[in-house]
Amino acid sequence: MLVERVRIDGGIDESQWPFTLEPVRSLANGGLDLTRPVTFLVGENGSGKSTIVEAIAEGFGLDSHGGRAGRKYGNDREGTVLGEAVTLDYTRAGSRMQTGPRAKKRGFFLRAETAFGLLNFVSGMPGYWDENVAEMSHGEGFLTVLEAMFAEPGLYLMDEPEAALSFTSCLRLVAIMHRLGEIGAQVVCATHSPILASTPGADVVEVGEHGLERVAWEDLELTAHWRRYMTDPGSYLRHLIGDES
Repeated sequence: MLVERVRIDGGIDESQWPFTLEPVRSLANGGLDLTRPVTFLVGENGSGKSTIVEAIAEGFGLDSHGGRAGRKYGNDREGTVLGEAVTLDYTRAGSRMQTGPRAKKRGFFLRAETAFGLLNFVSGMPGYWDENVAEMSHGEGFLTVLEAMFAEPGLYLMDEPEAALSFTSCLRLVAIMHRLGEIGAQVVCATHSPILASTPGADVVEVGEHGLERVAWEDLELTAHWRRYMTDPGSYLRHLIGDES
């Protein structure tokens, strides 16, 4: 592992977004300990999970647009307020990587909303991957990147990678993340996917109006909803489209 704690030093303006979000306030008030090689932030849209992952990426020196450590990409995306406020406490291995040569920093930030443009932009450049992702489906391109760039000890941040992935591809990503944890890398991932959150040995943090709370996978609200839906879709759909029986 490289990062053992995420915190915010100094005062914050609680009237300014994203400090109006309870999870970000929790981060400011108590920090977030990262205790396992793979950590998932799970929550509804707008809960703040992606905002926190983005801030961790910026705190590590990754481009907020996405991409690999040690590179800045041509984009007009400014740093975020939270990214500027957050502080990362490093493990011994993380400190060595941060204070060493820029070229030795290992990591990647994959965010679903910007990934397609980024992948096409860097495809074929030295140090990335050989395959032409433009000739692949979105999901195949994601997996090509994941398998090529998430391959050695480093810090890997992902924002809803399941957006492009099928059920089977999600399982492949579970295997990638589990392997990364075993080789000394670290993963922090924001997700809606109960499949990804089931990665063996992962730490799961539920993000919502309660703030930040560690929850066992089987006790996640997300997991409970999917179980009930798969058992009886009508119990949910009747509230949206009515009972057509």
